[in-house]
Amino acid sequence: MDKINRCSWCGGDPLYVDYHDKEWGTPVYDDPTLFEFLILETFQAGLSWITVLRKRENFRRAFDNFDYKKIAQYKEAKIQELLLDSGIIRNKLKVRATVSNAQAFMKVQEEFGSFSKYIWGFTGGKPIVNSFEKLSEVPANTPLSDKISKDLKKRGFKFAGTTVVYAHMQATGMVNDHITSCFRYKELLELSPDL
Repeated sequence: MDKINRCSWCGGDPLYVDYHDKEWGTPVYDDPTLFEFLILETFQAGLSWITVLRKRENFRRAFDNFDYKKIAQYKEAKIQELLLDSGIIRNKLKVRATVSNAQAFMKVQEEFGSFSKYIWGFTGGKPIVNSFEKLSEVPANTPLSDKISKDLKKRGFKFAGTTVVYAHMQATGMVNDHITSCFRYKELLELSPDL
């Protein structure tokens, strides 16, 4: 058994450990990946992240590799096809929200030049570095996620509540919420610009 210190939430599941070690909390600045996480977080609402992670490849296949330009064009026939796909989470409201979120995503791109510029604008383009020692200290949402959530909803995004937004911020490295004893905490500090 390796002696690497990790955040305890990833447990021993190899898929979860791999996600924790390589993705979670790593700053993401490209629009396609930001959109992928936005969609996955949408489907996660009310479920565990591991459930979504296990179906991630199925989501990629079903949703045209998270191509928001294609998803924004989905017609009713495609939506019905997705609702029959047992490889994904077949929630009617979430499937429909994916289509409208793709449209809203592209409107943000038009206004700001990229979704990345828009979303990272809330943190001044840099990750917020927290220094939590225990998992129990990590919040489910913050005043900043409240603010972003409100703005996203105003722009037509669905399933963009403050908890979903904060999970998105954690996943895409807008916040470093690895606990301080986790090996990734220090690794990510070195990735953070000007810190």
